[in-house]
Parts: sequence; structure tokens; C-alpha cells
Amino acid sequence: MKHSIIFLLLVTIFFSCEKKEQLKLKTFSEVHFQTLLQDSTLNVRALEIDKEGVGIFASSNGNLGSIFKERYLDMNLNHKEELVARIFHTIHFKKDSIPNFRSIAKTRKSTYALGIGSPAILIKVSESYDWPIVYQENHPKAFYDSMEFWNDQEGIAIGDPTDDCMSVIITRDGGNTWNKLSCDVLPKAKEGEAAFAASDTNIAIVGDHTWVATGGKASRILYSPDKGNTWTVYDTPIVQGLETTGMYSIDFYDALNGFAIGGDYTKADANIKNKIKTLDGGKTWTVVSDGVGPGYRSCVQYVPNSNAQQLVAIGFKGIDYSSDAGNTWKHLSDEGFYTLRFLNDSVAYAAGNGRISKLTFK
Repeated sequence: MKHSIIFLLLVTIFFSCEKKEQLKLKTFSEVHFQTLLQDSTLNVRALEIDKEGVGIFASSNGNLGSIFKERYLDMNLNHKEELVARIFHTIHFKKDSIPNFRSIAKTRKSTYALGIGSPAILIKVSESYDWPIVYQENHPKAFYDSMEFWNDQEGIAIGDPTDDCMSVIITRDGGNTWNKLSCDVLPKAKEGEAAFAASDTNIAIVGDHTWVATGGKASRILYSPDKGNTWTVYDTPIVQGLETTGMYSIDFYDALNGFAIGGDYTKADANIKNKIKTLDGGKTWTVVSDGVGPGYRSCVQYVPNSNAQQLVAIGFKGIDYSSDAGNTWKHLSDEGFYTLRFLNDSVAYAAGNGRISKLTFK
């Protein structure tokens, strides 16, 4: 009897603590904007935030820049800090060609920017300002969409098929050299299957696990449990069948909970079968919020520390928020962006056509 009472007390304490933890989760009802950089020529789909909170970005006209706190003296000679975004270099390829950067990634030592199209070039940006091309692909079908790193030594980038599989390049030496995987080790692509260079979020990584979202006439998940050494493919129920349909963005909160969003950017208000989630690591997917909530969005991200419950989706038609794992959504703003990354559980940086902004969710 004594042991039973102790057990019941422990169970009561456990569920009480769990309930309190759930009550601590913030929910958002509005978003506030601070413009950090505005330029009518700016078009940014590649954006990342490093572990120190510094943002980096690359643009479609060869610009590389960063988001950081700049110190200055005010009129009273007091030290102040101001969050700014600055372009620090513009890449010219062979002096007469500007790369269209759609992917960017950072290790502790270097930043990497990857351009779409042919020639597809991958630039290593280092403190020495000797910025070599560490990978170049001249295939007429070359078109790279997204890039991420597992750690400081190993990274991956994905692109549209040039043969009968998705293009996958991998580095194992910190980004100094990249090798393209043979189609012998990758799932065969379906006719019309490719990917979208809309927000640099076609790849999701949790530990050694990697998920790649494809789109177009077929929209599937390429999954690797071992940092790109072996691959499996999973079907999804998201809208597909046309060159402009499918998953545009994917994010995983942990090894089991994932979410993908997309649709058809030529029919941006259509919200049928454009939002899907998984609870088993990407093996199976379920359509959620079908026919309600946001239509086409180019980027989705989990809110940090939200127990896989809170999501923000962003696109040129506005910003939407879910507090219940994507089942229902609240439209927060009509302000349009292409991509965003969270700095913490209430602040994010967003980039798009003509501007980069700080977003504060409340």
C-alpha cells in the first residue's frame, strides 16, 4: 500500500510538471518588423544564422553580406549598438558573369555560397579573402538548390538531376573538395522530379539524419540515416504533377517530427494538399490544414524550444503561424519574404525581394 501511494505521488508530480512545461510555451499573435537593409536590386533566398547569432546571406546578383551588431558613439559619446545588415563583397565569375546565389552555409572557419545554373559554382569565403571556387559543374542541366553542413568537416548540397538521379555533392574535408555521388547509390529520379531554389530549405539535418525534399512532377523525400552514405526514398501526398508543384521547404524539429510546405507559386492562394507533416522520421506523411490556412509558401521553420508544436511559414504572400504542429494556422502579416531563420524562440531574420529584416514575434 505504501509503495502504491508513492507511485501515485510520483505520477502526479510528473504530469503536473509536464503540464507546467507545456504552459510555458509562448504563442504568437503578431509580428513586428525592423528593416536592416533595403535595396531595390537585392534578391535574397540564401540566409543562415551561425551559433554566435551572426547572420549571413547571399543574393541572386552575386552579393555576400552579414547581419551583425555594429558599435558606434552617439552624440553624447556613449557606446551604442545597432543591428545592421551589410553587403561586404560582390562575386564576379570570370569578370563578365555574376553568380546567382541561392544557397549559403557556414562552418566555424568558412562560409560557402553556391550558385544555380551552369556553370554552377561553389565559392569558399574565408578570412584570408582568397576565395577559391571549390566546386564547379558545367553540365547544361546543372541547377543547385540547397546546401547544409552536418558538422565542420562534412556538408551536402543538392540540385536537379543531370542524369537519372538528383544531383548530390558532398564534402568530407571541411569544404575544400566536393564530390558528386554516383546515381548507383541514389534513388532513381522520376520523370519531371527536381527541386526548388526558393529558400535554401530543401535539406533538413538532425544529427546524422538527412532529409531532402524534391518537387515538380514528383515530390518525394530522399532520406539518409548516415550523412549521405546510403539513401532511401519515401513518397509524399503533397500536391504534385506539374513543374511548379510540390515541396518547396522542409524542416525537422527532431529525428521524428518534420513538416514540409509548398504548393504552386503560380497559384499562390491555392491551399489544397500543400502542407504535410510526419511523426515517424519521414517514412509516412499526412496532409494537414487541407483547404484552409496558407497557400503557397517558400519556407517553413519550427520555432525553437516549441516541442515540435510551433511553426512559421513565409512567402511572398505573407507570414503564417501555427501553434499546434501545423493543424491550424493564423495569418500574421501580408509582408512578403522568401526565407527566414530563427535566432531564438521569438526573433528571426527574414530576407526577400529588396530587403532583409528582423522579425520579432509576440
